[in-house]
Amino acid sequence: MGSENRKKVCVIDGQGGGIGAAIIKKLKEKFEEKIEVIALGTNAIATAQMLKARANKGASGSNAIVHTVKKADVIIGPLGIIMPHAMMGEVTPLMAEAVCSADAKKILLPLTQENIEIVGVSGLPLPQLVDELLDKHLSFLL
Repeated sequence: MGSENRKKVCVIDGQGGGIGAAIIKKLKEKFEEKIEVIALGTNAIATAQMLKARANKGASGSNAIVHTVKKADVIIGPLGIIMPHAMMGEVTPLMAEAVCSADAKKILLPLTQENIEIVGVSGLPLPQLVDELLDKHLSFLL
């Protein structure tokens, strides 16, 4: 299956890239090479961690994120990727706007260091959130 036929799934993360790496590891286990996983880090460390988790390719920084999400079919990441100045300032207003205005389906994990609470959301740990992400929200990729 050529890469032009596969769905493009962008995983965005910042800081140490642990959330994105956990998501990518599970995506690759479930979908193998049926999808193209693109790691987009707000910094090089986050991108490197996601590439170690077997993303197909990766890029770092505001311009890479703004440019790449335009071509995505699905965008996955923590809630902070749509919040300007989130992740200790790593999410620029341009990044947040690009993610929000992209045509891609956005699947956000309710994890944030910001002073925000989301009502009606269970406080599941990251591994269970990733399982829910795969089982309930990405079944259309199969």
